[in-house]
Amino acid sequence: MRQCVRTASSLLQSWRAGAVCRNGRPCTRGLERFSPVVRSYAQAFRPQSGLEKRIADIPIERYRNFCIVAHVDHGKSTLSDRLLELTGTIQPGGNKQILDKLDVERERGITVKAQTCSMIYNHKGEDYLLHLVDTPGHVDFRAEVSRSYASCGGALLLVDASQGVQAQTVANFYLAFAQGLTLVPVINKIDLPHADTPRVLEQMHDTFELDPDTAVLVSAKTGLNVEALLPSVVERIPAPVGDGAKPLRLLLVDSWYDNYKGVVLLVRIFDGQVRPGDTIRSFATGLKYIVGEVGIMYPDQTPQTVLKAGQVGYIHFNPGMKRSQEAKVGDTYTTVGSEKLVEPYPGFEEPKSMVFVAAFPVDQSHYEHLEDSINQIILNDRSVTIQKESSDALGAGWRLGFLGTLHCSVFEDRLRQEHGANIIITPPSVPFKVIYRDGTESIISNPNEFPDQDTAHLKVSEVHEPYVLTTITMPEEYLGKVIELCEANRGVQKELTFFTATQVILKYDLPLSHLVDDFFGKLKGLTKGYASLDYEDAGFHKSSIVKLNLLVNGIPVDAVSRVMHTSQVERVGRTWVEKFKQHVDRQMFEVIIQSAVGRRIVARATIKPFRKDVLAKLHASDISRRRKLLEKQKEGRKKLRAVGSVVIDHEAFQNFLAK
Repeated sequence: MRQCVRTASSLLQSWRAGAVCRNGRPCTRGLERFSPVVRSYAQAFRPQSGLEKRIADIPIERYRNFCIVAHVDHGKSTLSDRLLELTGTIQPGGNKQILDKLDVERERGITVKAQTCSMIYNHKGEDYLLHLVDTPGHVDFRAEVSRSYASCGGALLLVDASQGVQAQTVANFYLAFAQGLTLVPVINKIDLPHADTPRVLEQMHDTFELDPDTAVLVSAKTGLNVEALLPSVVERIPAPVGDGAKPLRLLLVDSWYDNYKGVVLLVRIFDGQVRPGDTIRSFATGLKYIVGEVGIMYPDQTPQTVLKAGQVGYIHFNPGMKRSQEAKVGDTYTTVGSEKLVEPYPGFEEPKSMVFVAAFPVDQSHYEHLEDSINQIILNDRSVTIQKESSDALGAGWRLGFLGTLHCSVFEDRLRQEHGANIIITPPSVPFKVIYRDGTESIISNPNEFPDQDTAHLKVSEVHEPYVLTTITMPEEYLGKVIELCEANRGVQKELTFFTATQVILKYDLPLSHLVDDFFGKLKGLTKGYASLDYEDAGFHKSSIVKLNLLVNGIPVDAVSRVMHTSQVERVGRTWVEKFKQHVDRQMFEVIIQSAVGRRIVARATIKPFRKDVLAKLHASDISRRRKLLEKQKEGRKKLRAVGSVVIDHEAFQNFLAK
C-alpha cells in the first residue's frame, strides 16, 4: 500500500516538473499510469461486512421507522436500551441510556437531543430493519420532536403507569397525530408498587381515543414484556414508501459537527440511493458536495457502501462541509443533473426563539475561546439564535435566543462542562412588539433597544407582549393553589377539565415574561412535583410595558436593564437595589444606587464613602477651626465625585446576576 502511494506521488512530481520524451514533447506516460491510481483513491474500496450483506437482503417492505414519544421521565431512554439489547445491537447489562450521549443528559436524566439507532430484528424467520428515534420529552425541545417525526412512519406513545397522562404526552400526541403517524400505546413502569394501569388505560382511551386492548404493558427497567413490543412495531407500523429506481431524493433531518469530518448530516432517503463518490446538490443553497462516507447509526456511526430508499442514515462529504449554516434542516438533496426531475420535500418550520439572554466572558481575554465554544454547540443545536452585543459594564458578548428556560439552562451547562467556559449570563428576557405612531412596528429582544420612557409617548402607539397558552395537568387537590398562582401571574383562564375522577387539566393564557421567571419551579413547589406543564405560542397581546433601569450615581448600567409589566416594577426595583448594594465596593465618595423607570425613581440605596478623620490632629481648638476643616473635606468630596467614576468589578456583576 505504502509502495503504491510512493509510486503515485513520484509520478505526479515528475510530470509536474515537466518531464519530456525523446521527441521533446511533454511526457504523459506518467500521467496515464497515475490516473487509475487517482481514481482508485478517490473512491475508497471497502469490502462488504456481514452486517451490510444482511441489510442488503432486506427489501423496503421490511423496513420500519419509528420513534418513542412521551412526557419527561416516563422511561423513553431506558426502553430504547432494552430494544437495542433485544435486537443484539448492544450487549445486555452494559452502559445505561446509551442514546443519551451528552454529559448534561446523563446528569439531569433528561433527553435534550433526539438520537437515532438502526436495529435488525428477526420476526417469523425474516429480517426487519428497524430505525428508532429517541426524542426529548420537555416542551422546550419540541423542535427536535417535530424533526424526528418527518423520518418516521409511526410512534410508540409511552405513558408512565404511576403518573398517567401528562401535559407533554397530550402535546406530543397531537403533534404526531397531525403528521399522520401510526401510534402504538405503551404503558411503562407497571412493576411499581403504586402503578395504576387500569386508570392509565382509561385515561388514554378518554384523552386520545386509543383502544386499551391494543396497548402493550411493559417495565423498561426490568425488561418485563418488552419483547412483545417489537412484533407490535413490525405488524402495526407501516413500511416507508420509496422507489430505489428513481433519482435520488433525500431529506436532511438533523446535523452535528465533527472536528475531523466537518458537518455530518442525518438523512432520510425517500427515493433512489446514495454512495460514496456521488456528487449531490442542495435545493436550498444550490451548493454541490462529493459524498465521502455513508452509513447507519448501529448504535455508533457504522459505514456502509450504499444508503437506499426508505433508510435513515448519516452522510459526510469529502472535502467536508465546514459551515453548519449550509446544512439547513428540512432541505432536500439530489444527484447533480437530476434537479429538474425531483420535487423538493416540504421543509420544516424553523423554531422561534422565545427567551433571550446576554452572555459575556468573565475575562475579555477569553472572548475568542468562548466564541468558538458557543459556535461548536450551535452546530449541534440549530434552534439557538446568536448576535453580537457589547456592554459598557461587561465588554463584548452575545445575545442568545432559546426556545425556553430549560433550553437556556442546558446550553449554559454544556458550555461549562464540555468547554470549561467561564461566563456571565443575564436574566432571561422575552421579545416585545412595539407599534409606532407612524404605523411601523418592530420586535425588540434587547432591552437596551427599547424606547426610552421619557420620549416613548411621543413615538410609540402601543406595546404588545408575548403570551403562551399553558396546559397544566395535576391532581385535583392542588387545583386552588395552582389557580391562585396563575392569577397572581396575570393569567387568563381558558379551560378547566376533569378528565378523570382525580386528574385536572387547566388551560391558562399567561404572559411569557412570567413563565420564564421560574414559573415552573413555583408550580412544582406548590404541587409537590405532581403537576406537569406544556405551553405553545399564543401571539402578542397589548399590555402596559416599561423599561426598568439600574442607575449608579445617575448613570444607567446597561447590562442590568429589563423590560417588564408595570405591576412588577416596584417589587423588582427594590430587589435590584438591595441586592446590587451588597456587591458594590465602597469608594472614596458617596455612591447612590437607584432603580428608575424613565425619570421616576422606584427605589434608592446609598453606600457611604470611606472617611478620613480630619479632626484627629486637633486637640483644644475652637469650633470655627473644626468647621473650616469639615467644610474643606466636604468640598473635596464634591470635586472627587464630579471627576471620579464608580469602579464595579466583574465579580460584582457575576454575583448580582447569579440565580
